[in-house]
Amino acid sequence: MKTTNIKPAEIKKKWLLIDAAEQPVGRIASQIAYLLRGKHKPSFTPHLDCGDNVIVVNAEKVHMTGNKWKDKSYYHHTGYMGGIKTISAQQLKDKHPERIIQTAVRGMIPKNKLGRKIMKNLRIYVGAEHEQKAQAPEAAPARTLASSVNKTSAKSN
Repeated sequence: MKTTNIKPAEIKKKWLLIDAAEQPVGRIASQIAYLLRGKHKPSFTPHLDCGDNVIVVNAEKVHMTGNKWKDKSYYHHTGYMGGIKTISAQQLKDKHPERIIQTAVRGMIPKNKLGRKIMKNLRIYVGAEHEQKAQAPEAAPARTLASSVNKTSAKSN
C-alpha cells in the first residue's frame, strides 16, 4: 500500500447546506466542524484546508437542552483592563443568533492559522435565505450511518 498526500491544487471543494432548525447546538457544530476540516473525504490531509464550504441557515431556531438558554454564559474581552464582558445564551440569541453556532464551531477546529483559514469557509444566516444560491449548494450528508437510519425510520413511522 502506498500513502498519497493530496496537493493544494488537487483539492476539490463543494458547497454544502445545513438547516439548523430544531437541532442541538453541539451536535450541529460537530457536524459543521467535521465538514469544514474535510474529515469526511478519503483525501483528508491534516495540514491543508481540504474541507468543504458550509452554509448554515435558520441559525435563530437552534435548540439547547435544559436551562442552558439562561444559565450558559459567553465571554469576551474588550481589550481594556478588567474588560471581561458576559452575555447569556438567550441574550446572544436575541442580538446575534449566528454567533452561538460560530462560537461552538470555532472551539472544535484547530487554534492556529489553518483554523482561522477554515473558519472563512463557514457562512451562517438567520432565516432560510442565503446569498450563495449561485454556488448551487447541496444538502450536507449524514455524518454516520446510524443517524441516517434513525431519520429514515422516523419518517416511515
